[in-house]
Amino acid sequence: MEFTVSLPQWAVDDLASLKEATYPTAEDRMRPVNAFARKNFEHNTGGPFSAGVFEKDTGKLIVIGVNRVVPSNCSSAHAEVTALSLAQNLLGTWNLGAWPETLQLVVNWRPCAMCYGAVLWSGVKSLVIGGSGGEVEEITGFDEGPIHPEWQKELEKRGVELTDGVLNEECVQVFRDFMAAGREVYNPNRG
Repeated sequence: MEFTVSLPQWAVDDLASLKEATYPTAEDRMRPVNAFARKNFEHNTGGPFSAGVFEKDTGKLIVIGVNRVVPSNCSSAHAEVTALSLAQNLLGTWNLGAWPETLQLVVNWRPCAMCYGAVLWSGVKSLVIGGSGGEVEEITGFDEGPIHPEWQKELEKRGVELTDGVLNEECVQVFRDFMAAGREVYNPNRG
């Protein structure tokens, strides 16, 4: 037995051209990540979430993953898990912290409870997010799970640098547009 989560073809095609460039700033990295989040629901290939793994110092793109929960029938196929798993596969290591370059995960919003754990276990040393407030749950109804009240300190304690609020308004707009498009919200608020 096995299970596989794959990127939609549009994402594979877009990645081929994006990998030619470098992305020197957090904003430069968030732009394609947020664009993938938008394209993912516009193509009806998943939810409005995307995450990219980059070399922090060089700006080299390793991979961008998108949310694939509904099309893959896999509740763990969140963007962060997809991106981290693809990066581990591409780089041939389960420990992204062992890679010679410091790796950074860029996500269009704060990771949910499950993905927060995936960030910690992956070995990445830097996390960049579009925001961390309650906007996602308020706008969409997605249940992000119980997040530790001192989640930022827990990242720091484990050697993960956090940058919050990168292109915040652009990221929030993707969630608004997702809802306006009438796409499926899986696992809505249960609490």
